[in-house]
Amino acid sequence: MRSSPSKVSTDVPPLILASGSPRRAELLQQAGFDFTVHTSPAEERHDPTARPAELTLHNARLKAAAIATAHPDAFVIGADTLVYVGTEPLGKPRDLAEAATMLRQLSDRTHQVTTGVVVLQGNVALAELAITTRVTFLPLTDERIAAYHRLCPPLDKAGGYGIQTAPDLIIAHWQGSLSNVIGLPVEELSATLRSHGLETRQLTD
Repeated sequence: MRSSPSKVSTDVPPLILASGSPRRAELLQQAGFDFTVHTSPAEERHDPTARPAELTLHNARLKAAAIATAHPDAFVIGADTLVYVGTEPLGKPRDLAEAATMLRQLSDRTHQVTTGVVVLQGNVALAELAITTRVTFLPLTDERIAAYHRLCPPLDKAGGYGIQTAPDLIIAHWQGSLSNVIGLPVEELSATLRSHGLETRQLTD
């Protein structure tokens, strides 16, 4: 992430992450891209009848479009992550009680996490990705749920948990992209950005 203009070629459009999520910013930064953050004001759609890819891509498109309008030359990344138990989407909990209820739903079950990512330049969609990871939870008691939420504040996280925080307390295993569960499938997104001419900087330890 940068706070000053990039030193890359002026032929390469600036990159904007239309999300205030510190986890998404960290993932994109670790991938080696220079970018700025503009939190999108777009209101997410909530539709339990919509399919995971459809709903997350719709919300990602809304978020990106709200920023791309003011920055038509930039590549703008919008993203939306939802946890699904069967066909029921779980968004961000309203309070700790709802977060605990979500973890009870996930307990001893396999669910899917879908992240929709849209990259816009002006009103042109350069890429639309919908990536799904399957996550299996351990059996959880109320005591373990409370202990987990003391370690991982859940209110800004879809499904009421963050896989990067104390996963051994709640998670048995997962299948697919870990970064996707955190909120941004950086492997697929990085390949897309490079295909449009955006190169990563040389990372150092």
